[in-house]
Amino acid sequence: MEKSTVLRVTFGVAVALAVLATFAILLLNPILRQIELLPDQGAAWYYWKLPEPDFWSRATAWGFYIAHQLFFWGLIRWAVVNRDRLRDRSALHPVNIVGLLGTAAFVGLHYLQTAVWYDGLAQDTSVFSSQLSVIFLLVIVLIMEAPRRGIAFGHGGRWLAPARQWLIRYHGYYFAWAVVYTYWFHPMETTPGHLTGFFYTFLLLIQGAFVFTRVHTNRWWTAILEVSVLAHGVTVAVVAGQEFWPMFFFGFAALFVVTQMHGLGLPRWVHWLVYAAFIGGVLWVYAVAGRGWVNLNEILRIPIIDYGLVLVLGGGLVLWQRRRMRARKDAKPEA
Repeated sequence: MEKSTVLRVTFGVAVALAVLATFAILLLNPILRQIELLPDQGAAWYYWKLPEPDFWSRATAWGFYIAHQLFFWGLIRWAVVNRDRLRDRSALHPVNIVGLLGTAAFVGLHYLQTAVWYDGLAQDTSVFSSQLSVIFLLVIVLIMEAPRRGIAFGHGGRWLAPARQWLIRYHGYYFAWAVVYTYWFHPMETTPGHLTGFFYTFLLLIQGAFVFTRVHTNRWWTAILEVSVLAHGVTVAVVAGQEFWPMFFFGFAALFVVTQMHGLGLPRWVHWLVYAAFIGGVLWVYAVAGRGWVNLNEILRIPIIDYGLVLVLGGGLVLWQRRRMRARKDAKPEA
């Protein structure tokens, strides 16, 4: 079997196992229903945590998290230091196999930890910390991809090239923290929101395990990872009975329409179909279905936050990189 075929088959098997692992969480339901949780106390309250945590519930949640974090960072560090051995992007390397096996092991550990001790990092950290970690991950992807696909309709991203150069080298460490932290923040609950969230996290862990392969940089695969947050956000909002679910749907869809789809090499007519579908969906929800034009501003909230962060974070990195280059130039002795 050709090495590129081995890579594709391994990737397909990994995604299939992610699906199975997500459904396997449902088997925990009889155990989870025996846990009596405290009443919901508002937006800043994370509902799924033990009313009376003990030493072992905390020790296992934090201990397994730290072990997982160190494993992932160690994997990245080894790959970066030994990148000359990984020049063939069409091949599956031993570091990828170690990454996938390690991911499977920590999925099993989380399953066990939820079944026996239940609690996650949410017991000791803010509910917003997990959300913000993923938001910044998605913003960093927008910055990194901007020189290739632009910021708005295929344009306006070249100025972020200096930021991309630095992020390409170091983004893995932040991504590993954001994904692993979010992964251990939640117990493996069986609500639709948790299930879609864990499946999304499994896919992100798989993405990390395929470092220095064509899978890791495949533009369709990475676009799917970016857009998948839409399904998770909408599911959480709908299940919670929140009327502002269109904020998540159209907010994340707007990112795809304005930015993400322009890196896929789609023909122009497909672009126009997507534009029409987006506008038609907005008209249907806010005019026909009764959401009301007064709420139309909600579809702008996520794009404003994300593009605002791209401007602030990306702009800051560009200025910092230029200052570093200028300082290095000034420090060089004249011939």
